Amino acid sequence: MTGGLPPLEVAGRLDRLRAGFDVGGVDALVVTNPTNIRYLTGFTGSAGELLVGADAALLVTDGRYAEQAPTQVAESGTEVAIAGTDRRSLVVDRLRGSDRVGLEAGSVTWSEQRRLADWFDGSGLVATEGLVEELRQVKDEGEVARIEAAAAIADAALADAVELLAVGVSERDVAAAIDHGIRTRGADDRAFVTIVAAGPNSALPHARPTDRTLREGDLVVCDFGSVVDGYRSDMTRSFRVGGRAGGQEDEMRDAVRAAQAAGLASVADGVPLAEVDAACRGVLADADLADAFLHGTGHGVGLDIHEAPTLSGSATGTLRTGHVVTVEPGAYLAGLGGVRWEDTVLVTDDGHRALTRAPRAD
Repeated sequence: MTGGLPPLEVAGRLDRLRAGFDVGGVDALVVTNPTNIRYLTGFTGSAGELLVGADAALLVTDGRYAEQAPTQVAESGTEVAIAGTDRRSLVVDRLRGSDRVGLEAGSVTWSEQRRLADWFDGSGLVATEGLVEELRQVKDEGEVARIEAAAAIADAALADAVELLAVGVSERDVAAAIDHGIRTRGADDRAFVTIVAAGPNSALPHARPTDRTLREGDLVVCDFGSVVDGYRSDMTRSFRVGGRAGGQEDEMRDAVRAAQAAGLASVADGVPLAEVDAACRGVLADADLADAFLHGTGHGVGLDIHEAPTLSGSATGTLRTGHVVTVEPGAYLAGLGGVRWEDTVLVTDDGHRALTRAPRAD
């Protein structure tokens, strides 16, 4: 589902990466995280190593991608080599002359590190953190358009599934309806395993759907998203079976909605990440729900469902125009249930623009 969407700005990403080599203390980088390879080159295969030097880049992959890879990476200017038993020589020859070769510490296993250390005689390898992930934080127009398209599909899928939120329907049935709506509207897939949790189960922030049936007065948390051309959306809506009926459940829903409104109101370019988290927590603390907020306030969304930046009390740094983040305060009381409201938003110079737009239940 990419017809009509603006193109991704793949050209230039490798040069932006090279501009950060000095900060990372390297003069070449072996990229092994498949998501990072996709971001830098457009290659969607599951096997490959991207060797980025000062002047050129080489994708080393296998014969399954002999036709696919050259087409996908053309815009990035990356060369392609199909490796057989000569993988070692391809890698070593390409990086010969690089004194400090960076490895992605977050994706290289111990065995891979030992293999590469042997190839390079144990010298010149440097562990790096976040060189590509830092670039991925600020989205271009094409990326935002894909996330927004994914969000629109999820919005529509929820509109259909809401009709099932009635006594006697199981969590699995509601989740299946959401998933069906996502897949039949042109999404690549769901963004993650859909969460539908009712009654006491809704007090588990990452519960999986079960055969438990909905009961009158239950709190129901639905957390889901879709994928368009690799980019993901993320949204949570919370409901009460039968509508408002008073009591602690509705008080908690009102407090969480107010907390999210406070968090969203603080989102803008230059705002400290921890400030958004504090805005949400302050409202919940005033409602005596501080201890019921069990997770961070938000995270970046893009090719991964959870990526930088993180919105939490310990987060450093600031929001920047072009960040796409979630704001998702929640409150969870064991034995009673939980509430979470989550939207994915684009950070702008003077605030934010919502990418998820499903209406909120009363």
